[in-house]
Amino acid sequence: MNIEIEPINRRHDMRRFLRLPQLLHRDHEGWVPALRMDEQRMFDRKRNLALRYCDCALWLARANGRTVGRIGGIINHRYNEIRREHTARFTHLDCIDDLEVANALLSKVKDWAHAAGMDRVIGPMGFTDQDPEGFTVDGFQEEPSIATYHNREYVVRFLDELGWTKHVDYVVYKVPVVGTMPRFYERIADRVTRQGLFRLVEFRHRSELKPLIRPIFKLMNDAFTEIEGYAPLDELEMEDLARRYLPVIDPRFVKVVALHDEVVGFVIAMPNIVDGIRRAHGRLLPFGWIRVLQAGRHAVRLDLLLGGIEPDYRGKGIDVLLGRAMMRSAHQAGFQYLDSHHELEDNTRIRAEMERMGGKVYKRYRIFEMPVPGTVSD
Repeated sequence: MNIEIEPINRRHDMRRFLRLPQLLHRDHEGWVPALRMDEQRMFDRKRNLALRYCDCALWLARANGRTVGRIGGIINHRYNEIRREHTARFTHLDCIDDLEVANALLSKVKDWAHAAGMDRVIGPMGFTDQDPEGFTVDGFQEEPSIATYHNREYVVRFLDELGWTKHVDYVVYKVPVVGTMPRFYERIADRVTRQGLFRLVEFRHRSELKPLIRPIFKLMNDAFTEIEGYAPLDELEMEDLARRYLPVIDPRFVKVVALHDEVVGFVIAMPNIVDGIRRAHGRLLPFGWIRVLQAGRHAVRLDLLLGGIEPDYRGKGIDVLLGRAMMRSAHQAGFQYLDSHHELEDNTRIRAEMERMGGKVYKRYRIFEMPVPGTVSD
């Protein structure tokens, strides 16, 4: 097969890039498309603030007159400067079931990274930690979460065959929702509450969240330093995330722990809406948002999206206060189980917490890596 890798230079090319997954996954049972407006925003320099400090290039694979694959390359200069790395990322890899096509796409990203002086490529990853990252390697039969890749098994097989190795794995726990927490859990929460040092804050109205959005994002900058791919948010990015996500957050599923007036811990969850996205074919407008709302109202799974604790206050029971409060709200709302979202496999503290609550690993995601020979580190 004569494969040509073409750069994205025109609007028509970008439309093909964004629409290709709909064609490739037509027979992929249970497939969940990305939200179209999120995909469009991601590559728009006027709307994606990460493009101020990231380089990005996109390509399509063409063979026999048709589009057979796509891929993107990213260099996050802010992240590299903080970590003192020379790392590029691949993103949005998707292709037909053909090893030659996958190899051509991945080779293009490696060549691009080499020309930019990078010494390795990792992926799939996005511009920031808020973008999808990691391919499913276990749990293909399970319902995915929002903002995750929903890839076919053969893509992972191709990466293995082409010599890409594991960079890091994320595990996802399925945690049953219970009306009564384990006794030892309740004892810890009650002791922390009696001490009166930390205060649990819960919400009923979205307007109550506004004053805490910025402190939560600032806590993310402190708490997420060890998370793979995370780079600190600046003020503009905090404001942008608040504008985008505050309207869709259900205040019942936001929990905060405060020390005096300082936010020292938080967790945010939302009902599983992927079936609504699937039924809307990734389009919220003009009427897709109705399907998404309906999916949230009928969901039996609550997805944990974000959580963090100020490093100086870890191990003091804040996680127990947050976990008990979220479990109570989930039970009151009629959810059957929680999805932990991505947890680093070596994050023993969080994994132990999930397992104490009865959680079992039921999905696994992997970020792959490949050295780029002849560059900085050689």
